[in-house]
Amino acid sequence: MSVSIEAVHVALASVLDPEIKRPLAELGMIRDVRVEGTTVALGIDLTTPACPLKEQIATEVTAAVRGAGASEVTIDWGVRVLPREIGQDDPCPDVKNIILVISGKGGVGKSTVATNITLALKRAGCRVGLLDADMYGPSIPTMLGVMGRPTATDAGKMRPLERFGVKLMSIGFLLESDKAAVIWRGPMLQGALLQFLKDVEWGELDYLVLDLPPGTGDIAITLAQKVRSTGAIVVTTPQEVALTDVYKSVAMLKKVGIPILGVVENESYFVCDGCDKRHEIFGSGGGQKVAEFADAPLLGQLPMDPAVREWSDAGTPIVQAAPQSSVAAAFRSVAERMADRASVLNAERAPKLTIDRSGGKNRHLPIAR
Repeated sequence: MSVSIEAVHVALASVLDPEIKRPLAELGMIRDVRVEGTTVALGIDLTTPACPLKEQIATEVTAAVRGAGASEVTIDWGVRVLPREIGQDDPCPDVKNIILVISGKGGVGKSTVATNITLALKRAGCRVGLLDADMYGPSIPTMLGVMGRPTATDAGKMRPLERFGVKLMSIGFLLESDKAAVIWRGPMLQGALLQFLKDVEWGELDYLVLDLPPGTGDIAITLAQKVRSTGAIVVTTPQEVALTDVYKSVAMLKKVGIPILGVVENESYFVCDGCDKRHEIFGSGGGQKVAEFADAPLLGQLPMDPAVREWSDAGTPIVQAAPQSSVAAAFRSVAERMADRASVLNAERAPKLTIDRSGGKNRHLPIAR
Protein backbone atom coordinates (compact mmCIF):
# COMPACT_ATOMS: atom_id res chain seq x y z
CA MET A 1 0.00 0.00 0.00
CA SER A 2 1.46 3.36 -1.05
CA VAL A 3 1.92 6.38 1.18
CA SER A 4 0.17 9.63 0.27
CA ILE A 5 1.96 12.99 0.19
CA GLU A 6 -0.79 14.34 2.44
CA ALA A 7 -0.03 11.69 5.07
CA VAL A 8 3.66 12.60 4.95
CA HIS A 9 2.93 16.28 5.47
CA VAL A 10 0.60 15.49 8.37
CA ALA A 11 3.33 13.36 9.97
CA LEU A 12 5.97 16.07 9.49
CA ALA A 13 3.74 18.73 11.04
CA SER A 14 4.50 17.29 14.47
CA VAL A 15 8.30 17.37 14.07
CA LEU A 16 9.82 20.37 15.83
CA ASP A 17 13.20 22.01 15.42
CA PRO A 18 15.02 20.86 18.59
CA GLU A 19 16.20 24.35 19.52
CA ILE A 20 13.63 26.71 18.02
CA LYS A 21 10.75 24.52 19.26
CA ARG A 22 8.59 25.23 16.23
CA PRO A 23 7.52 22.80 13.47
CA LEU A 24 10.04 22.34 10.67
CA ALA A 25 7.27 22.96 8.15
CA GLU A 26 6.29 26.25 9.81
CA LEU A 27 9.92 27.39 9.60
CA GLY A 28 10.05 26.57 5.87
CA MET A 29 12.61 23.83 6.41
CA ILE A 30 10.66 21.10 4.55
CA ARG A 31 10.67 21.02 0.74
CA ASP A 32 10.27 18.75 -2.29
CA VAL A 33 8.34 15.87 -0.73
CA ARG A 34 8.13 12.99 -3.24
CA VAL A 35 6.47 9.60 -2.83
CA GLU A 36 6.90 6.43 -4.87
CA GLY A 37 4.94 3.59 -3.33
CA THR A 38 6.27 3.38 0.24
CA THR A 39 9.52 5.22 -0.52
CA VAL A 40 9.60 8.87 0.54
CA ALA A 41 12.22 11.46 -0.45
CA LEU A 42 12.22 15.00 0.91
CA GLY A 43 14.48 17.99 1.36
CA ILE A 44 15.31 19.65 4.68
CA ASP A 45 16.94 23.07 4.81
CA LEU A 46 18.88 23.58 8.03
CA THR A 47 18.93 27.05 9.56
CA THR A 48 22.75 27.06 9.57
CA PRO A 49 25.49 24.96 7.96
CA ALA A 50 26.98 24.67 11.46
CA CYS A 51 23.90 22.92 12.85
CA PRO A 52 24.87 20.65 15.77
CA LEU A 53 21.51 18.84 15.79
CA LYS A 54 21.37 17.53 12.23
CA GLU A 55 21.39 13.87 13.30
CA GLN A 56 18.60 14.43 15.80
CA ILE A 57 16.47 16.13 13.15
CA ALA A 58 17.14 13.25 10.74
CA THR A 59 16.12 10.67 13.35
CA GLU A 60 12.88 12.43 14.25
CA VAL A 61 11.89 13.12 10.63
CA THR A 62 12.59 9.53 9.61
CA ALA A 63 10.58 8.16 12.54
CA ALA A 64 7.62 10.43 11.76
CA VAL A 65 7.54 9.54 8.06
CA ARG A 66 7.93 5.82 8.80
CA GLY A 67 5.00 6.17 11.20
CA ALA A 68 2.92 7.36 8.24
CA GLY A 69 3.67 4.09 6.44
CA ALA A 70 6.96 4.70 4.63
CA SER A 71 9.43 1.83 4.35
CA GLU A 72 12.33 3.97 3.21
CA VAL A 73 13.11 7.66 3.83
CA THR A 74 15.74 9.67 1.96
CA ILE A 75 16.70 13.20 3.01
CA ASP A 76 18.32 15.79 0.72
CA TRP A 77 20.02 18.30 3.02
CA GLY A 78 20.21 21.99 2.23
CA VAL A 79 20.72 25.25 4.11
CA ARG A 80 18.63 28.38 4.49
CA VAL A 81 20.32 30.59 7.06
CA LEU A 82 17.83 32.61 9.07
CA PRO A 83 18.72 36.33 8.86
CA ARG A 84 18.74 39.07 11.46
CA GLU A 85 16.49 42.10 11.14
CA ILE A 86 17.85 44.12 8.22
CA GLY A 87 16.53 47.66 7.76
CA GLN A 88 16.62 49.82 4.64
CA ASP A 89 19.56 51.80 6.00
CA ASP A 90 21.58 48.82 7.20
CA PRO A 91 25.27 49.19 6.30
CA CYS A 92 25.59 45.47 5.46
CA PRO A 93 22.30 44.43 3.86
CA ASP A 94 23.81 41.28 2.31
CA VAL A 95 25.12 39.96 5.62
CA LYS A 96 22.60 37.64 7.24
CA ASN A 97 24.15 37.65 10.71
CA ILE A 98 26.45 40.09 12.49
CA ILE A 99 28.04 38.54 15.56
CA LEU A 100 29.83 40.72 18.13
CA VAL A 101 32.59 39.21 20.26
CA ILE A 102 33.04 41.31 23.38
CA SER A 103 34.61 41.03 26.80
CA GLY A 104 34.80 44.40 28.53
CA LYS A 105 38.21 43.15 29.71
CA GLY A 106 41.52 43.00 27.86
CA GLY A 107 43.67 39.89 27.91
CA VAL A 108 40.94 37.22 28.13
CA GLY A 109 41.54 35.86 24.62
CA LYS A 110 38.70 37.59 22.84
CA SER A 111 40.53 37.81 19.51
CA THR A 112 41.54 34.15 19.80
CA VAL A 113 37.91 33.17 20.30
CA ALA A 114 36.67 35.43 17.48
CA THR A 115 39.24 34.10 15.01
CA ASN A 116 38.78 30.42 15.79
CA ILE A 117 34.98 30.42 15.81
CA THR A 118 35.07 32.26 12.46
CA LEU A 119 37.28 29.56 10.99
CA ALA A 120 35.09 26.87 12.56
CA LEU A 121 32.04 28.38 10.82
CA LYS A 122 33.94 28.46 7.53
CA ARG A 123 34.98 24.82 7.87
CA ALA A 124 31.33 23.95 8.51
CA GLY A 125 30.42 25.43 5.12
CA CYS A 126 29.36 28.95 6.08
CA ARG A 127 30.20 32.11 4.11
CA VAL A 128 32.03 34.21 6.68
CA GLY A 129 33.90 37.44 7.26
CA LEU A 130 35.94 38.74 10.19
CA LEU A 131 36.15 42.42 11.03
CA ASP A 132 38.82 43.60 13.47
CA ALA A 133 36.96 46.39 15.28
CA ASP A 134 39.74 46.93 17.81
CA MET A 135 41.28 50.03 16.21
CA TYR A 136 43.91 50.61 18.90
CA GLY A 137 45.08 47.01 19.15
CA PRO A 138 44.35 45.10 15.92
CA SER A 139 45.28 41.42 16.29
CA ILE A 140 43.75 39.80 13.22
CA PRO A 141 46.66 40.51 10.80
CA THR A 142 49.06 38.64 13.11
CA MET A 143 46.71 35.82 14.09
CA LEU A 144 45.83 35.06 10.48
CA GLY A 145 49.24 35.82 9.00
CA VAL A 146 47.87 38.39 6.57
CA MET A 147 49.90 41.20 5.03
CA GLY A 148 48.99 43.70 2.32
CA ARG A 149 46.54 46.49 1.66
CA PRO A 150 42.93 46.37 0.47
CA THR A 151 42.33 47.34 -3.15
CA ALA A 152 39.39 49.27 -4.55
CA THR A 153 36.53 47.83 -6.56
CA ASP A 154 35.04 49.51 -9.63
CA ALA A 155 32.27 50.79 -7.38
CA GLY A 156 34.80 52.55 -5.14
CA LYS A 157 34.53 50.14 -2.23
CA MET A 158 37.38 48.42 -0.43
CA ARG A 159 37.98 44.82 -1.37
CA PRO A 160 38.65 42.80 1.81
CA LEU A 161 41.71 40.63 2.09
CA GLU A 162 41.14 36.89 2.31
CA ARG A 163 42.73 33.96 4.10
CA PHE A 164 41.45 30.39 4.40
CA GLY A 165 38.33 31.50 2.53
CA VAL A 166 37.46 34.12 5.17
CA LYS A 167 37.02 37.77 4.16
CA LEU A 168 39.06 40.05 6.43
CA MET A 169 39.28 43.73 7.29
CA SER A 170 41.42 45.42 9.93
CA ILE A 171 42.89 48.86 10.54
CA GLY A 172 46.17 46.93 10.70
CA PHE A 173 46.01 46.50 6.91
CA LEU A 174 46.08 50.28 6.48
CA LEU A 175 48.95 51.15 8.84
CA GLU A 176 52.50 51.77 7.67
CA SER A 177 53.86 48.97 9.87
CA ASP A 178 52.70 46.54 12.53
CA LYS A 179 54.31 48.80 15.14
CA ALA A 180 52.48 51.99 14.09
CA ALA A 181 49.99 53.41 16.61
CA VAL A 182 46.47 54.66 15.93
CA ILE A 183 46.05 57.99 17.77
CA TRP A 184 42.40 58.89 17.24
CA ARG A 185 39.58 60.30 19.27
CA GLY A 186 36.16 58.65 19.54
CA PRO A 187 34.47 60.20 16.48
CA MET A 188 37.28 59.01 14.19
CA LEU A 189 36.97 55.49 15.59
CA GLN A 190 33.25 55.46 14.93
CA GLY A 191 33.74 56.76 11.40
CA ALA A 192 36.34 54.11 10.62
CA LEU A 193 34.13 51.33 11.96
CA LEU A 194 31.17 52.45 9.85
CA GLN A 195 33.42 52.60 6.80
CA PHE A 196 34.57 49.05 7.45
CA LEU A 197 30.94 47.97 7.57
CA LYS A 198 29.48 50.04 4.76
CA ASP A 199 32.35 50.67 2.36
CA VAL A 200 33.88 47.20 2.29
CA GLU A 201 32.69 44.79 -0.41
CA TRP A 202 31.67 42.01 1.97
CA GLY A 203 29.30 40.41 -0.51
CA GLU A 204 26.76 37.84 0.64
CA LEU A 205 27.77 36.38 3.99
CA ASP A 206 26.07 34.06 6.43
CA TYR A 207 28.09 35.46 9.35
CA LEU A 208 30.24 38.55 9.83
CA VAL A 209 32.13 38.29 13.14
CA LEU A 210 33.29 41.53 14.78
CA ASP A 211 36.19 41.40 17.22
CA LEU A 212 35.38 44.36 19.49
CA PRO A 213 37.86 46.30 21.63
CA PRO A 214 37.83 46.01 25.44
CA GLY A 215 35.52 48.30 27.36
CA THR A 216 32.00 49.62 26.94
CA GLY A 217 32.61 52.81 24.97
CA ASP A 218 32.07 54.36 21.57
CA ILE A 219 32.39 51.28 19.37
CA ALA A 220 29.67 49.25 21.09
CA ILE A 221 27.31 52.23 21.30
CA THR A 222 27.82 53.02 17.61
CA LEU A 223 27.01 49.44 16.68
CA ALA A 224 23.84 49.54 18.77
CA GLN A 225 22.68 52.68 16.97
CA LYS A 226 23.69 51.87 13.41
CA VAL A 227 23.33 48.11 13.05
CA ARG A 228 20.81 45.46 14.00
CA SER A 229 23.32 42.83 15.07
CA THR A 230 22.21 39.26 15.62
CA GLY A 231 23.77 39.30 19.06
CA ALA A 232 26.95 39.19 21.10
CA ILE A 233 29.23 36.51 22.50
CA VAL A 234 30.72 37.50 25.86
CA VAL A 235 34.22 36.17 26.54
CA THR A 236 35.59 35.81 30.06
CA THR A 237 38.16 33.88 32.07
CA PRO A 238 37.17 32.20 35.35
CA GLN A 239 38.82 34.47 37.94
CA GLU A 240 36.96 37.21 39.83
CA VAL A 241 39.29 40.00 38.66
CA ALA A 242 38.11 39.34 35.09
CA LEU A 243 34.45 38.95 36.00
CA THR A 244 34.25 42.46 37.44
CA ASP A 245 34.77 44.04 34.02
CA VAL A 246 32.85 41.37 32.09
CA TYR A 247 29.74 42.02 34.18
CA LYS A 248 29.93 45.63 33.01
CA SER A 249 29.97 44.57 29.36
CA VAL A 250 26.88 42.42 29.96
CA ALA A 251 25.12 45.35 31.63
CA MET A 252 26.05 47.57 28.68
CA LEU A 253 24.67 45.07 26.16
CA LYS A 254 21.40 44.90 28.05
CA LYS A 255 21.24 48.68 28.32
CA VAL A 256 21.56 49.25 24.57
CA GLY A 257 19.44 46.26 23.56
CA ILE A 258 22.03 43.98 21.96
CA PRO A 259 20.95 40.35 22.48
CA ILE A 260 23.43 38.07 24.23
CA LEU A 261 23.94 34.82 22.34
CA GLY A 262 25.98 33.26 25.10
CA VAL A 263 29.11 33.26 27.22
CA VAL A 264 32.47 31.62 26.50
CA GLU A 265 34.83 30.81 29.36
CA ASN A 266 38.35 30.92 27.96
CA GLU A 267 41.47 29.54 29.71
CA SER A 268 39.07 27.43 31.75
CA TYR A 269 41.50 24.65 32.63
CA PHE A 270 44.86 23.09 31.81
CA VAL A 271 45.48 19.38 31.24
CA CYS A 272 48.95 18.30 32.33
CA ASP A 273 50.91 16.19 29.83
CA GLY A 274 52.35 13.99 32.54
CA CYS A 275 49.32 13.29 34.72
CA ASP A 276 46.34 13.98 32.40
CA LYS A 277 44.77 15.79 35.31
CA ARG A 278 42.57 18.85 34.76
CA HIS A 279 44.04 21.87 36.58
CA GLU A 280 41.79 24.94 37.05
CA ILE A 281 44.59 27.48 37.30
CA PHE A 282 42.36 30.56 37.32
CA GLY A 283 39.61 29.06 39.47
CA SER A 284 36.27 27.74 38.30
CA GLY A 285 32.68 28.80 37.80
CA GLY A 286 33.31 32.29 36.44
CA GLY A 287 31.76 31.65 33.05
CA GLN A 288 28.64 30.16 34.61
CA LYS A 289 28.27 33.20 36.89
CA VAL A 290 28.42 35.55 33.90
CA ALA A 291 25.96 33.37 31.97
CA GLU A 292 23.48 33.51 34.84
CA PHE A 293 23.88 37.28 35.12
CA ALA A 294 23.40 37.60 31.35
CA ASP A 295 20.44 35.19 31.33
CA ALA A 296 22.17 33.40 28.45
CA PRO A 297 23.73 29.96 27.95
CA LEU A 298 27.34 29.07 28.66
CA LEU A 299 28.42 28.16 25.12
CA GLY A 300 31.59 26.40 26.17
CA GLN A 301 34.71 26.19 28.32
CA LEU A 302 37.95 26.42 26.36
CA PRO A 303 41.14 24.85 27.72
CA MET A 304 44.53 26.47 28.06
CA ASP A 305 46.86 24.86 25.54
CA PRO A 306 50.26 26.14 24.37
CA ALA A 307 49.34 25.08 20.82
CA VAL A 308 46.65 27.79 20.66
CA ARG A 309 49.27 30.48 21.26
CA GLU A 310 51.87 28.86 19.04
CA TRP A 311 49.60 28.49 16.02
CA SER A 312 48.12 31.99 16.45
CA ASP A 313 51.60 33.51 16.54
CA ALA A 314 52.40 31.54 13.39
CA GLY A 315 49.39 33.03 11.59
CA THR A 316 47.34 29.83 11.35
CA PRO A 317 44.83 29.50 14.21
CA ILE A 318 44.45 26.06 15.72
CA VAL A 319 41.03 25.31 14.20
CA GLN A 320 42.72 25.53 10.79
CA ALA A 321 46.13 24.17 11.74
CA ALA A 322 45.04 21.18 13.83
CA PRO A 323 41.34 20.64 13.12
CA GLN A 324 41.33 17.13 14.68
CA SER A 325 42.73 18.32 18.02
CA SER A 326 40.59 18.42 21.17
CA VAL A 327 41.11 22.19 21.42
CA ALA A 328 39.81 22.73 17.87
CA ALA A 329 36.82 20.53 18.73
CA ALA A 330 36.06 22.80 21.69
CA PHE A 331 36.09 25.88 19.43
CA ARG A 332 33.87 24.07 16.89
CA SER A 333 31.37 23.23 19.61
CA VAL A 334 31.20 26.90 20.64
CA ALA A 335 30.71 27.99 17.01
CA GLU A 336 27.93 25.44 16.46
CA ARG A 337 26.10 26.38 19.65
CA MET A 338 26.44 30.06 18.78
CA ALA A 339 25.03 29.50 15.26
CA ASP A 340 22.17 27.47 16.70
CA ARG A 341 21.39 30.18 19.25
CA ALA A 342 21.46 32.82 16.49
CA SER A 343 18.89 30.79 14.54
CA VAL A 344 16.66 30.64 17.62
CA LEU A 345 16.79 34.41 18.17
CA ASN A 346 16.24 35.16 14.47
CA ALA A 347 13.24 32.81 14.37
CA GLU A 348 11.76 34.52 17.43
CA ARG A 349 12.18 37.94 15.83
CA ALA A 350 11.06 36.96 12.32
CA PRO A 351 7.33 37.78 12.69
CA LYS A 352 8.10 41.21 14.16
CA LEU A 353 9.82 43.27 11.48
CA THR A 354 9.25 46.65 13.10
CA ILE A 355 11.99 49.05 14.19
CA ASP A 356 11.69 50.74 17.57
CA ARG A 357 12.14 54.50 17.19
CA SER A 358 11.16 55.38 20.73
CA GLY A 359 14.45 57.12 21.43
CA GLY A 360 15.74 54.29 23.61
CA LYS A 361 12.69 54.12 25.92
CA ASN A 362 12.03 50.58 24.82
CA ARG A 363 14.57 47.77 24.35
CA HIS A 364 16.51 49.04 21.34
CA LEU A 365 18.25 52.30 20.67
CA PRO A 366 16.94 54.11 17.57
CA ILE A 367 18.42 53.25 14.21
CA ALA A 368 20.13 56.42 12.98
CA ARG A 369 19.36 57.57 9.45
